[in-house]
Amino acid sequence: MIFRFIILSLVAFSALLDARAGIQERENYVFEKFGELPALREGESQPGVAGAFAGITDQYLIIAGGANFPVKPPWEGGVKTFHDDIYVCSTSKAGEEWKVFPGALPRALAYGVSVTIPDGILCIGGTDADRTYADVFLIKYNNNELAFEDWPSLPVPLSNMTGALIDNKIYIAGGVEDAVRPTSTSLFFVLDVGNREKGWIALSSWPGPPRAYAVSSGQSDGFDRCFYLFSGRNIRPGEPWEVLDDGYVYNPRLDVWKKLDRPGGPQFPVMAGTAFPVGTNHIMIVGGTDGVLALEQAELERIAGRLKNENQTGLYTDSINALNTRIRFMLDNHPGFSREILLYHTVTNTLISKGEAPFRIPVTTNIVQTGNRYIIASGEVRPGVRTPDLITIRQVRTVQSFGLVNNIVLVLYFGVLVFMGWYFSKRQKTSNDYFRGGGRVPWWTAGLSIFGTALSSITFMAMPAKAYATDWSYIFMNAGIIMVAPLIVFLFIPFYRRLNLTTAYDYLEQRFNISTRLICSVSYILYQVGRMGIVILLPSIAINVVTGINIFLCIGLMGILSLVYTIMGGIEAVIWTDAMQVIVLLGGAIIAIAYMISNVDGGVGAIVAQGAADGKFNTASLAWDLKNPTLWTVIIATLFSKTTEYGADQTMVQRYLTTRDVSTASRGVWMNAALTIPATLIFFIIGTCLYVFYKINPGLLSSTITDGDAIFPWFIINTLPKGISGLLIGGIFAAAMSTLSASMNSSATAYCVDIHFRFGLSKHDQLKVAKVVTLILGLTGIFFAVLMATWDIKSLWDEMQKIIGLVIGGMGGLFMLGLLTRRANGIGAVAGLIGSIVVQILVSKTQAVHLLLYAATGFVSCFVIGYLVSLLFQGKKKDTTHLTIYRFSNKNINNRI
Repeated sequence: MIFRFIILSLVAFSALLDARAGIQERENYVFEKFGELPALREGESQPGVAGAFAGITDQYLIIAGGANFPVKPPWEGGVKTFHDDIYVCSTSKAGEEWKVFPGALPRALAYGVSVTIPDGILCIGGTDADRTYADVFLIKYNNNELAFEDWPSLPVPLSNMTGALIDNKIYIAGGVEDAVRPTSTSLFFVLDVGNREKGWIALSSWPGPPRAYAVSSGQSDGFDRCFYLFSGRNIRPGEPWEVLDDGYVYNPRLDVWKKLDRPGGPQFPVMAGTAFPVGTNHIMIVGGTDGVLALEQAELERIAGRLKNENQTGLYTDSINALNTRIRFMLDNHPGFSREILLYHTVTNTLISKGEAPFRIPVTTNIVQTGNRYIIASGEVRPGVRTPDLITIRQVRTVQSFGLVNNIVLVLYFGVLVFMGWYFSKRQKTSNDYFRGGGRVPWWTAGLSIFGTALSSITFMAMPAKAYATDWSYIFMNAGIIMVAPLIVFLFIPFYRRLNLTTAYDYLEQRFNISTRLICSVSYILYQVGRMGIVILLPSIAINVVTGINIFLCIGLMGILSLVYTIMGGIEAVIWTDAMQVIVLLGGAIIAIAYMISNVDGGVGAIVAQGAADGKFNTASLAWDLKNPTLWTVIIATLFSKTTEYGADQTMVQRYLTTRDVSTASRGVWMNAALTIPATLIFFIIGTCLYVFYKINPGLLSSTITDGDAIFPWFIINTLPKGISGLLIGGIFAAAMSTLSASMNSSATAYCVDIHFRFGLSKHDQLKVAKVVTLILGLTGIFFAVLMATWDIKSLWDEMQKIIGLVIGGMGGLFMLGLLTRRANGIGAVAGLIGSIVVQILVSKTQAVHLLLYAATGFVSCFVIGYLVSLLFQGKKKDTTHLTIYRFSNKNINNRI
């Protein structure tokens, strides 16, 4: 009955996917009019303002201040007027009229920087006709009323600067200090919004010319969120001003600037334009100018001014009039500023054009985000001419069909998994069969299962994504098993086999007490529930991002299928499906590498050359810096995390106990260690190949990718041929389901053996309880994935490391405490666990070390605290014969179960 239900579900899922057939991948940007700013005064023939402050607060768009030529343009004698009015309009109610608050600003002001923060709109600096200001104030809007709040002033008056909000800090760059005699500056300031009492702090400037009218945006460079600075105008008194087309990036964590060197030289001709982050690594730049016409006009004005000064005899009057006519003709017939839509990709350092906007795009304006829309707030559409129009930009994307061939591949793959569960269900007679496979599992299958369990979807997707976005700094993380394999083979496996355990935590009861066993078992179960949620959510997000398939459908499909074959076939089904999924996973990865190599001119040599030139093969810094992923950080982290994972994790321990004897279990571990080296290289090579492929083909990247871990699935769906992409998507599902099924079975084992079976049950009842518990825990993990899908988590890889350190890190230290010391006791063990959790929370809050080291700090703190407390509170001595390394020998071990 269950088998028939699953097959029908697979067919229905295939039909749902194929319903998307015929849709091709397309990414467009729709420009629409949001509304118009009304004229404020009678006789105002040119409404609209440039240089206004703008932002969104409580779903209301606010535009404040600005400057324009309200009656006639400057070449007809018009005078620039600065305004102190505020416009307010709802962004959630279509067609609502503007509310106008004349004279509401403290003074007439324009050409500052505005940043939207949770409390309101922060207005920074600015100028009027006579002077530049350093004032900073917050505009609030509640219950149809405006309110103002003073904030720390800038160190110097500034206008025409640029700024961006990054990780709750506001960065301000460039600008001019004097409105009457403007000169571009190289000033760079930061204000911590959460700690504004410290005021603005001066930072080191970029390694380039001073500038005003620059363009900036915050965005991730793959490692960190950074401040990007483009273009601008270098204004020098008495000299022609210089149009800049260079670009720079500032990393706040490292306090370092870097020039954006691009092939053919910097090419960001976007002076006075607007930029904003889109997706995971893109910056969209709209508007701006290359300054060619402005420079020509400035040169004509300079010549006319010189002739005017020398025209005492009237000799040059005709020439001056001709020049002025030429200037007026240029202004009357100015084509407007750039309509081009540019996308800069921060990882590959590439800039592409996405076409032109249908409207004139203004300069010296602000852009604000509301939901999935970006609103350009009025501005200057050609010299001296403002527009009252507000323009919205929406990103519209349709997705590639998954295709019939891919559907067939995926359905066949899922069908095989269900069949394997059904096949092994016939062998499940007792709980020993269900949890330990009756000792029937071959060593090579156990080795593949160990490898597949560790090689989750996090490895399959997040590791290539890390290598693509950054470099090879994390390559030694998976190599930790090579360092700890001898410890596992010669210490842990003989211990577990000699004591004839079913769960690792049984040892803790024998060595310490029942409380220690129960605390660790319950913690492990909770950890596995969380882990199930993460490993099922990660590929679901990626599939949703690249195909548009409902994320909850992906979660349900993977979760239910894993649950069915795990319940039916027990640990044997889990291990054999793991082995099959490892083959699919690695085979698909190799196919992807081969495809990318064949589609890059120059093949392997070109990929290696480009990767090396851009530092993509950098492994890690040799500096002793435990706050960053240096070589020492990674090595220390992997040593402790792998010791805990392979020595104290029931998921792994259970596989050691499914084989015939110590020797076969050990061979499984050695096989896993041997597979780790090529597999790790494969996934990092994928990341580097993706980087080079998309650097050569930047137009194939999508700014709609909002999850950094989705880059590999994006490549699979949109680049690989049908059938192959289906196989690789199957590999993503395989990676998740392998870990998921292992977590379901091992957590059920921990609960049943460590808790439920203590009350005494028949063998038949034990098997029934085991399946029910697997069902309950599996459904809980699936529910947790659904819940997490509604949360905002920047990096599931980072969240995974936090969970490992905070919940499980101390367990490795506890096992080593029991094995390596004679004096440790139950009181010390419990104290060590509690103490390690406290230490972990403090480490997490203070960020004393990099998150990779959370497992290490948990391990060490548990061991040290547990040992010291044991020395202080020496209770009744417990017989530890054969429970520590001092009274344990590998000789005379009954290797049979």
